[in-house]
Amino acid sequence: MYIMTTAMAVLYIVATPIGNLEDITLRAIRTLKEVKLIAAEDTRKTRQLLTAYDIKTPTTSYHEHNKLTKLDYILRVLEQDDVALVSDAGTPGISDPGYELITAVAKQNVKIVPIPGPSVLTTAMVVSGLPTDSFCFLGFLPHKAGDRRKMLKNRANEKSSLVLFES
Repeated sequence: MYIMTTAMAVLYIVATPIGNLEDITLRAIRTLKEVKLIAAEDTRKTRQLLTAYDIKTPTTSYHEHNKLTKLDYILRVLEQDDVALVSDAGTPGISDPGYELITAVAKQNVKIVPIPGPSVLTTAMVVSGLPTDSFCFLGFLPHKAGDRRKMLKNRANEKSSLVLFES
């Protein structure tokens, strides 16, 4: 693994729109224009967003299947330049690729700056009609039916509202 000796740049964790491209923040647009590189879960999907806001920053893919092989490359870029991490929708690292990169960057003492934006968790809770004073996020349900049943059975007595992702 690539070991950085000094922290000179910033990794921006940029939340992106969940469905409507107009849900992006002005700060996110500015950040995506100013960084040297955008690490994107799906460069094709991200390109739609970048095109809509005339953002010409280069992108590189960073997804579930290449996240470990791209780590060294992104760390090398961060040695001198700022990088933004985006997922297809919402905040990177929340049931999306990002955890490994964020952890590696933190270990290198590189500054990490979140750029908040849309959140499907809070949006879903607000419109659900369920109590919002306390909720438990479980991420994506397991693909296998038996694993799903087991997970849900383990939470059957949960007093808080449950929020789950479905793929």
